[in-house]
Amino acid sequence: MNTHSETPDIFSISSHQKIDILSPSELETLQNATLEILSDVGIYFPSKKALKIFADNGANVNWETEIVRIPSDLVKKAMATAPRSFTLGGREERFDLTLDGKTSYLTTDGCGVHVVDLETREQRASQKADVAMMARVSDALPAVSFFWPMVSAQDFGKAAPLHECHAGLTNTLKHVRGGTTVHPKLASSIVDMATVVSGSEEERRKRPPVCANICTIAPLAQDAHGIETALIYAEAGIPQSLMAMPTMGSTAPASVLGALAVGDAESVSAMVLMQLAHPGAPVFHSIITSLMNPRTGGYIGDVPLPVSLIAVQLAHAWNVPSLGGGSFSSDAPDIGWQSALESAFGSVQIPLAGGELCGYMGLMNSSMILYPEQIILDSALAMDVYGTYKEFEFNELDISLDVIKSVGPRGHYLREKHTRKHIRDFHYSPVLRQLDASGNLREPREVAFEEFMKIYDTHHPEPLSDDKLKEMDQILAAADKTAKELGE
Repeated sequence: MNTHSETPDIFSISSHQKIDILSPSELETLQNATLEILSDVGIYFPSKKALKIFADNGANVNWETEIVRIPSDLVKKAMATAPRSFTLGGREERFDLTLDGKTSYLTTDGCGVHVVDLETREQRASQKADVAMMARVSDALPAVSFFWPMVSAQDFGKAAPLHECHAGLTNTLKHVRGGTTVHPKLASSIVDMATVVSGSEEERRKRPPVCANICTIAPLAQDAHGIETALIYAEAGIPQSLMAMPTMGSTAPASVLGALAVGDAESVSAMVLMQLAHPGAPVFHSIITSLMNPRTGGYIGDVPLPVSLIAVQLAHAWNVPSLGGGSFSSDAPDIGWQSALESAFGSVQIPLAGGELCGYMGLMNSSMILYPEQIILDSALAMDVYGTYKEFEFNELDISLDVIKSVGPRGHYLREKHTRKHIRDFHYSPVLRQLDASGNLREPREVAFEEFMKIYDTHHPEPLSDDKLKEMDQILAAADKTAKELGE
């Protein structure tokens, strides 16, 4: 008996109205600053494996300090082998994402550590079941093009990222951002799960069902496990973003361009390493810039500055896809005026920036807390952004002159057949202007939570085959054993 639900097609945000903040000469100046940082200041690479790759290719390696200075010609040579476009595969081809700069695909946000429980409505630590829940609900939302595990599987210790990947791959047909920094001895398990889902190594390389995210350490440093994990992903053809997260005033200069230069140097240095080790490895660029709160020293992630738009320009100047350029995320601790303002302001930047992967839907408090209903609110907002910016086709017939002439001055269009036929052509928000049984307006958050529960109770995407599920379980069991041997 077939009990699974049909997963709806996704929609993406057209980037035909993309704007450039920097002129070509200004962009070149910023890139040259990155090259100067890489050649003169250097990047900290705490990995003997990485240091050897750089040394073998002519970089200036200080084995004692583990700082690598990369000549500009080597940077350019390595980056020239990085592909401009590649595919992120879904379990079905209709969910494949082509990263070519023509459209922006929206993702869920990751990776929080707290969940507001569905039943108690109290905040608690996140678990693997929460990852699976959000993957299944996201599978039903056309606005979500691919799934980034939204919270961490804290009930699985060092193997948590593997269980997050597993929860994604088994609960959605969409592409899963399932790789992250793990101990290098665990990274191959991510590759193995991707191979099982794809069916073969050849198909995995052609249409990888997972991508990865490896964060740098600001300022101007790499993470030891992260960079060695990245090399394993690169060898396997798993696409990955090398994400810099400079904070202006603390881990980066208190200037937009200075912070971008630091972040660019971090991201590019990691991409260069991947290309030197495995030319043609699919990589994408990412800089997420924040601001230090001068009053508290805290983190301000949503800054009304053009940093995300310029970051996308930098990525495309290096001729690679971008993760970034507009976001639904909010620093607000709860759903309210601040979260609405920040989500709306960030999301309308998406088509203007033109980043291939963006959005970060569904989390609050600087990507720390999951309120389940927020993904519904963000999806409704995404539909508005889509409708506002989609390419408009002029059709003379749409002017409806015949109807206008028929109704004439002081008439009414309600009774016209044209109105009855076309009034449903428009998009109506699923959370706004909803009435209760008494005709009173309902609170959008309440409507969103109700919609979330409806999806949670009824949507069950097509599962993997029993054979593949069994293989996945075996991979996880072996990884759990390895993680235990590594020590919690």
